[in-house]
Amino acid sequence: MSLLVTGVTVGDRPGRAVHVVDGRIAWLGDAADAPRADLVVDGGGALLTPAFVDAHVHATATGLALTGLDLAGADSLRSALARVAGHATATPTGVLLGTGWDETAWPEGRGLTRHDLDAAVGDRPAYLARIDVHSATVSTALLDRLRDVTELPGFSADGRLRLDAHHAARVLAYGSVDPVQRRTAQRATLDAAAALGIGTVHEMAGPEVSGADDLAGLLELAAEQPGLRVLGYWGELFERGGLDVVTELGLAGAGGDLFCDGAFGSHTAALSSPYTDRPETTGALRFETGQLVEHLRACTLAGVQAGFHVIGDAAVAQVLTAVGAVVDELGRDAVRACRHRLEHVEMVDAEAIDQLRRWGMVASVQSAFDALWGGAEGMYAERLGVARAVATNPLADLVDADVPVALGSDAPVTPMDPWGGVYAAVDHTTPGSGMRPFDAFDAATHGGWVAARAEHPEGPLAVGAPADLALWATELTLSAVLAGRVRPACRQLVVAGHPIGAAP
Repeated sequence: MSLLVTGVTVGDRPGRAVHVVDGRIAWLGDAADAPRADLVVDGGGALLTPAFVDAHVHATATGLALTGLDLAGADSLRSALARVAGHATATPTGVLLGTGWDETAWPEGRGLTRHDLDAAVGDRPAYLARIDVHSATVSTALLDRLRDVTELPGFSADGRLRLDAHHAARVLAYGSVDPVQRRTAQRATLDAAAALGIGTVHEMAGPEVSGADDLAGLLELAAEQPGLRVLGYWGELFERGGLDVVTELGLAGAGGDLFCDGAFGSHTAALSSPYTDRPETTGALRFETGQLVEHLRACTLAGVQAGFHVIGDAAVAQVLTAVGAVVDELGRDAVRACRHRLEHVEMVDAEAIDQLRRWGMVASVQSAFDALWGGAEGMYAERLGVARAVATNPLADLVDADVPVALGSDAPVTPMDPWGGVYAAVDHTTPGSGMRPFDAFDAATHGGWVAARAEHPEGPLAVGAPADLALWATELTLSAVLAGRVRPACRQLVVAGHPIGAAP
């Protein structure tokens, strides 16, 4: 099938047209010279851009938040519990799942405990993930289902779980989701992303996140009909069979949320010096360096991209030490060819950035983290102290060093919001750390393809590139949209040459 999208503004040039044949861009030029096509979409002067790529998503958890209990925005412990009680009444059976609560500004000065949760849900099993999804509060009924949880690191008798105890609770809670509920949640995520002009998501799965069956089901759902493209990643070490899952499911890489540490909000990100508000801890590394070396070696020899969840500077340093060991063993060219990824990568200094550049690694970042928690007065300053907080997420330094940068949401940690992510990357809370507008837009579109080692050499709007396009309800040029921080609605999404949803 051939498709012509005509009468559009491309970049800063109005009156353009794009001709698509067999899912790829076959021609781009003035609308008056456009070739014939089987299907014509009249853009009416609207802006046409590459479709967004969300480079870090958890589809099932996002869909469960979209269709169920989302505690984001609850401004007090009392209001959060009111939402929990209301949801429990509306959905009286099954494990109660929720996410998104953030106690840092609550007037009660504390987060949820299992006693709070028991009062709202009674004897029902319940799991409520904190906004960073690296800790959670669970009800007594769920605790009773967790075998030997009291012996795991991160267990607390008040039901607030971290580290290994939290991972065990998460696996149990999300493992209880039935196939119909899971499919409904995944569909909700894909539909919501498409409505936002997102043509591709990088699904960050793993045994502690969602499970192989969950990932396989998502890939099957995405392949059933033309629609949003899903690139799957599996976060499990080679020694535990991670590469076998990558091969079996035909995934993009062996990594993503391979949790080398946790998150600042839960005091589980691994730091080189203690937390300011909890000086008794520096967080925790979850693996030995030798395990990461073995994983990187196996991935590099197989030509498979590896990826690592790293938030704290100690976690970044550990992974880069492992990469350096594999560079010494197999050579820099072999490592660069794999384009290994660091996910989140918030605390990096000049030396670490130079290593990323030299070893051809990708910085997969969430600019919304800085918008929500960065700056001199945010949660990061509370956890890390002002000096460390304002140095987090040095996006400008990464771009200036020619490190490939891809923007993602980490949904459901922050909502899928591609325009918002672009503007958060530009309007950084630390002056001088933000990206230039076109660099941020590129990181939210082309950057996702670079991160997946699937970019077209001449860019996303070149002849021969996959026809992943978004038509926006504005007659402004891209420069004007970015300068004005405009958030236009998506009129039409095209993925691999197929219009998705209703025609404009």
